[in-house]
Amino acid sequence: MEVTVASPTQQELQQIVDDIAGRFVLETERGAVADYIPELAKVDINQFGMAIVPIHGDPVQAGDANTRFSIQSISKVFTLTLALKKVGVNLWRRVGREPSGNPFNSIVQLEYEHGVPRNPFINAGAIVVADVILARQTAGEAISEIVGFMRSLAHDDTVDVDVEVARSEARTGFRNFALGNFMRAEGNLDHAVEEVLEVYFNQCAIAMDCCQLARAGCYLADAGNNGAHEHSVITPARSRRINALMLTCGHYDASGEFAFRVGIPGKSGVGGGILGIVPGVAAVTAWCPGLDDKGNSVLASRAFEELVRRTGWSVFGPLPGALD
Repeated sequence: MEVTVASPTQQELQQIVDDIAGRFVLETERGAVADYIPELAKVDINQFGMAIVPIHGDPVQAGDANTRFSIQSISKVFTLTLALKKVGVNLWRRVGREPSGNPFNSIVQLEYEHGVPRNPFINAGAIVVADVILARQTAGEAISEIVGFMRSLAHDDTVDVDVEVARSEARTGFRNFALGNFMRAEGNLDHAVEEVLEVYFNQCAIAMDCCQLARAGCYLADAGNNGAHEHSVITPARSRRINALMLTCGHYDASGEFAFRVGIPGKSGVGGGILGIVPGVAAVTAWCPGLDDKGNSVLASRAFEELVRRTGWSVFGPLPGALD
């Protein structure tokens, strides 16, 4: 589904993001940083950035849009794209497509469902996706492939892994090791858990700014095409499928709330970023490190609410006035 309402001009978009960023500087209720990953606990919560990259037109940005942050689970959108390019529909034999209704790192549901994760955006599902990408290469080669893919999409060769964040995750990722070992025991991982999680921790530790991340996500706004490179990244059908999963599963057990309040495909990460896709129009990133109790950025979520209210960009149609 494409958004069919008239898009604001670039000047109007700039005014909107400037206004949002300007007001959020004064916000005191920001949630809390993801302190269970020690490196993320060090990030200054008093930051906010936003960027919009239209598929036709120049980007607009405001606030700390050029400050790099750990994209964390937003990386799962891109590794899912790579896995679908490698194995196609065979991926769905190993991971489902349903919302989880549980926290992103839950092991309970995985046990009930015999090691098959509900969707590729919870941790267990993304670990299976990493296992797919790892096939016939080393962990280092798989990480290089993912980073190279991100650089290509962002049109920026400086995109890279934050090594300290990756190490921090590896030192404290005991629950992810538990998920990996359970799936290995159930026959749903082909490689050693340590190798798979090396890939997974490094993909989550990729550091990008709002502008780079929105530019990287533009292919999902343009039916799989990367306008910067004038080539197709994935087929239109797969782009549509990924957007559908982002809408229904992209915010863990708060996915329904984001769909209700915002109404566009989106993927959050515990680094505080949210990537949103406005089909046929633009990719958007908002970032603030403070999270709510579901692991989603408080101010980035509010920024998306404000954006769709003022632009009418929801896939469900415009909703004038306040969202309630």
